[in-house]
Amino acid sequence: MHFQKDNLMANKTREIDYIFECSWEVCNKIGGIYTVLSSKAKTLQETHKDRIIFIGPDVWTADNPSPWFTEVRTPLSAWLKSTSLPDGLTVRVGRWEIPGRPIAVLVGFEALYASKNEFYAYAWERFSVDSLHAYGDYDEGCAFARAAGMVIESIVAWLGDKAGDVVAHFDEWTTGMGLLYVADKLPQAATVFTTHATSIGRSICGNGKPLYDYLKGYNGDQMARELNMEAKHSIEKTAATVADAFTTVSDVTATECEQLLERRPIVTPNGFENGFVPARNRRKAARKAARECMLQAARALTGCELADNDTFILISSGRCEYRNKGLDVFLDAMATLDAESLPRDVVAFVMVPAWVQMPRPELRDAIDHNKHEGIFDPVLTHWLNNYNEDPVNRRIHDLGFDKGNHKIHVIYVPCYLNGNDGIFNKSYYQLLPGADATVFASYYEPWGYTPLESVAFGVPTVTTDLSGFGQWVASDCTPGFATSGVEVIHRSDSNYHDVVAGIASSVRTLLNANPEKTTEIASAAEATAGKAMWCHFIDNYTVAYEKALKARDKRIKKHK
Repeated sequence: MHFQKDNLMANKTREIDYIFECSWEVCNKIGGIYTVLSSKAKTLQETHKDRIIFIGPDVWTADNPSPWFTEVRTPLSAWLKSTSLPDGLTVRVGRWEIPGRPIAVLVGFEALYASKNEFYAYAWERFSVDSLHAYGDYDEGCAFARAAGMVIESIVAWLGDKAGDVVAHFDEWTTGMGLLYVADKLPQAATVFTTHATSIGRSICGNGKPLYDYLKGYNGDQMARELNMEAKHSIEKTAATVADAFTTVSDVTATECEQLLERRPIVTPNGFENGFVPARNRRKAARKAARECMLQAARALTGCELADNDTFILISSGRCEYRNKGLDVFLDAMATLDAESLPRDVVAFVMVPAWVQMPRPELRDAIDHNKHEGIFDPVLTHWLNNYNEDPVNRRIHDLGFDKGNHKIHVIYVPCYLNGNDGIFNKSYYQLLPGADATVFASYYEPWGYTPLESVAFGVPTVTTDLSGFGQWVASDCTPGFATSGVEVIHRSDSNYHDVVAGIASSVRTLLNANPEKTTEIASAAEATAGKAMWCHFIDNYTVAYEKALKARDKRIKKHK
């Protein structure tokens, strides 16, 4: 990644007048892309005050309003009063309630469904996009993207000569149709397309196929036909090809894009803002409260008297993708350690939202009455709708963590930790300070915010070199607990048992660390997080935007 910084220093960049960024996750918290955009927004708002405009889907109602959007007066209010958008589109303008409070435009796109076939025919004739085999959320994503493109076109027309240099940035396949619309209707705009994970790469992994050992043998178009992913792959590949600049979040995903989408992207690593991390003078209290909460639940479940200060708390969290997120190797590593003689008790929490039914009432009662007698099925905090099919629950029981005496107590928390889950009633960020370590043994992880968040709290983490964050640590920092607070384990399609052993070894190291060493490791972790702030990474976007503008200039010159 160093070459991009060198290029930035070597090339003079121009001031961008307006940046439009379009994503399904603007004011719509679903996954990791929300974290990318909402944390990046503060830095962009500082450099492009109210000239960075986010566009998202208006999927909200009066009964279910977005908690992240406020409809207020902005510099775009005059545009909204004067504009006349086609096809019955609805628009609301306001602020995205995140640090920096950038302008957000929410677009109601349902009216475009009526003309989808005509638009798909246009996309085929103009760009060879194959929508014939579309299903699922394809129509929804394309309708929103097309509507977003119309909004950008309308705002730029309203700005007139004041628009200046415009960059239109689109995230993921769900916005690809918007990029194509802007490329066709607004050639004076420079377009940027970002894939945070290729749709076909994720599908290959989701279908249990080896991605990395055989990557050079895969053809994206062929795999899309095999896995019934033609429509999404087609729009994603076309958007990546047509865009003036194409980006992705890590070197590992850049290699995937080059093979499956047939264009090498610029790498724009994901930074973050640490506003959610407790101030230094509050961290001791935050850690104490988090540990009390987690150990209280663990004692009530298991019936074991787990020492306040000596119990080692381990967390693995994120999206519930059993193989992709490495939950399989994490559980097997816990079984490996459990067979050993350990210096202290370990509580290993698997915090991933699944198909949860309800918090367990008997657990809630045990916590409320401070009972430490243990309850039936002491590995689960919430009942599941698919108890016998859930892969995490099945593996925990197959390994026998629900029976007998164990030094490692594995506890599955299959709910969103939003502060209102019925058991912990704390957010994930409120619980994270109580951990002694985290493990994110990812198989498919284009970036990986969870290990980055962990080190921001001073909690050492174990990840793999198949995650973008793990690769960044390996290339720009020095891996190892003492040097960066991050242990990066090599992972491939063929070394599963080595990864299990590596996780077990890493946790064993932390279990045996003395207090002085633990403090040193925590400091190293915090220092690593400091290097990953957006103020350090935003220059990579400057490179991408400048490349897009130069391609735009060349296009305009060619057609004069």
